[in-house]
Amino acid sequence: MSINQISVFLENKPNALQNMCEALAEGHIDMRALSLAEAGDFGIARIIVDKLYDASHLLKDAGFVCTVTPVVAAQIPDTPGGLGKVLAGLGTVGINVEYMYAFLGGHDAEHAYIIFKTADAAKATAALSAKGIIVLEQEDIEAL
Repeated sequence: MSINQISVFLENKPNALQNMCEALAEGHIDMRALSLAEAGDFGIARIIVDKLYDASHLLKDAGFVCTVTPVVAAQIPDTPGGLGKVLAGLGTVGINVEYMYAFLGGHDAEHAYIIFKTADAAKATAALSAKGIIVLEQEDIEAL
């Protein structure tokens, strides 16, 4: 069980991120989460959206270079120690987190959500589920 993230390669210049956001807005795509990383002349915007298929095609049609990557999304209590519980669930089975980012629960103010990139999404999902941690599916993201 995993969700899909769109990674969009952007030139590191004014308006590049704005242009991506405007393209998504014109397509009525709602971003649920965003992470932006700089790598010299380029950056990578990692986004979780409500309509994955539409967003990926819209971005490609608009001239953006993007890829779709499976990631794990876990629901955690929005309380001190919530993230630690999730990380312990991964660490006990030897799963390394390559990168992660978080977002609050939208309509669900009781929870936060963490997006994880690991080498083995299925193993990470099984480890988290075994610890009683809710792991989201693509349909869950669309409903937030």
